[in-house]
Amino acid sequence: MTDEGTAKTKSHGRVAISASLKPRELMADSTRLAGAWTARIVTLFPEAFPGTLGLSLTGKALAEGLWALETIDLRPFGIGKHRNVDDNPAGGGAGMVLRADVVGAALAEATIGTPPDRAKWPVIYLSPRGRPLTQDMARSYAKADGMTLLCGRFEGVDQRVLDHFGVEEVSIGDFVLTGGEIAAQVLIDATVRLIPRVLGNQSSTEEESFSHGLLEHPHYTRPTEWEGRAIPELLQSGHHAKIADWRRTTAERLTKERRPDLWRAYCAAHNRDPNEDQEL
Repeated sequence: MTDEGTAKTKSHGRVAISASLKPRELMADSTRLAGAWTARIVTLFPEAFPGTLGLSLTGKALAEGLWALETIDLRPFGIGKHRNVDDNPAGGGAGMVLRADVVGAALAEATIGTPPDRAKWPVIYLSPRGRPLTQDMARSYAKADGMTLLCGRFEGVDQRVLDHFGVEEVSIGDFVLTGGEIAAQVLIDATVRLIPRVLGNQSSTEEESFSHGLLEHPHYTRPTEWEGRAIPELLQSGHHAKIADWRRTTAERLTKERRPDLWRAYCAAHNRDPNEDQEL
């Protein structure tokens, strides 16, 4: 074991075994591949993890060490006998705000062993005022060594600590949650699934919604007919070129109908008129 508050990694070939951060590393009994992408999560509720991240393909990849998950409990950094982590907002108002000194101490611990280059290790605060999460952002995060995620609570976090650590704010949508834990799981899931070998068939990510700037085309499978609804005849023809054209055209039509913003961006990127092809 390392001294309290440190996390040095011993490498044994392709597998790395790392000592736990304090608070303990989640999944501490499992090994990880050397250099595996790692998520460090600063949260008041470490028991919320891995949550859905421990299921299905992301859970299997976590158990196999293709990526790693660590939690840093915010409460032990609290102030006084009761380990207070929040206080009244300056200037008055409802609710409470997470203290800069408390969050700062936790983020300082989270930096141990991480590269200073934020392109290699982003530090992110999940916030509705942040930059909206996109597939391009998830791809960028997947190429990093890992990331630190700060899960807010109450009315938010003292702005000074966000400024001091150069924290990036990211939003998963125009709505408000009771805390950042669910949002953190969303961001991690969107990122981890892009790491090689996590999904098994990596080519499947190349045909998903947003991968080419469009929403995804509809999918069908057996039975051929269900409740009077049949699979489009073309998809059963075996004519791969025509099927590919149908999928592209359908994806364009759906994007134009449901996400005009994406459609305009797609047309701009491909030097097309967004008002063309009225019958899409």
